[in-house]
Amino acid sequence: MDVISFMFGFRGRISRGKYWIAVAVYAVAVIAFALIAIDALRTLDKDSAFDFLGGGLALWVSGLSLTIVVLWSGFATGIKRLHDRDKSGWWILLFWLAPMLLIAAERIAIHGLRGVVLWIISAALTVWAIIELGCLRGTPGPNAYGPDPLQGDGSPLNA
Repeated sequence: MDVISFMFGFRGRISRGKYWIAVAVYAVAVIAFALIAIDALRTLDKDSAFDFLGGGLALWVSGLSLTIVVLWSGFATGIKRLHDRDKSGWWILLFWLAPMLLIAAERIAIHGLRGVVLWIISAALTVWAIIELGCLRGTPGPNAYGPDPLQGDGSPLNA
């Protein structure tokens, strides 16, 4: 599996180690962008730094582009981890979108005990996703989604 397929393709399986490598790449990219953006914002006029058409346009476009790339790749690597666990890629919706929607509902409209319950459900789904995608071993041997990534074929990304 080449780097592009590894980071952006939705077919096949990846091991836990490769999944955590992808997560580390996302973290480094986001932190690097944040540091560059903070430095760039210091040089902009304070009145136009957050104006979409002002001096911050390049930051807005760059940030949006990075967000799209990280989300796409995050979905792709998460789906391949689910495939390694012999599960449908559709489970990614439960792990990613459900917590986002629950947190949004809690922040926008629901307060008090109901908001706390939504937050707890969201946190539980997030912990489940971390365990499922990042901690549990995949199916030994081949499954419906491809060969075992730990058995490898000699390529550097398949070890």
